[in-house]
Amino acid sequence: MQTPSRDQALAPSPESPPVHISVQHEAFALDEGYEALIEHRQDVGALVSFTGLVRDFNETPDVTGLTLEHYPGMTEQALTDIAVEAASRWALQGLVIVHRVGHLRPGDPIVRVVVASAHRRDAFSACDFIMDILKTRAPFWKKEHSRQGDYWVKERTSDVDDAARW
Repeated sequence: MQTPSRDQALAPSPESPPVHISVQHEAFALDEGYEALIEHRQDVGALVSFTGLVRDFNETPDVTGLTLEHYPGMTEQALTDIAVEAASRWALQGLVIVHRVGHLRPGDPIVRVVVASAHRRDAFSACDFIMDILKTRAPFWKKEHSRQGDYWVKERTSDVDDAARW
């Protein structure tokens, strides 16, 4: 059964910047989120983005695909919580998180994070934080497919270490 796309935008408040979260099956453009963060804005001095792609190697050297599962509602809330935490740590003008689910092939874009701020350092730090925390807190389950068979991807010590630095 396919999970429908879930798209969530949070209205800006005086304390928090606009946040756009999307968990979707559909592919996204490599510049996804860029225009939404700068349209009609003149207070944005920096945009930092990260786009993650599915690799053809991981636990085995011949990954042929990846199936990403999630728990609808819980996943969007976890991503929103991560975004709100980033906005509480750095002076941000807005941010976008797009994450795909379903079956993906090597080379497919899987995650996109775009952060807008008045200054580059806040944007770089927030983007780095979001990716480190997303890897350990967002409820996604990955099953990799290889020529030897399918297997669930285990949590990596390096991801836990990266998240712990924040």
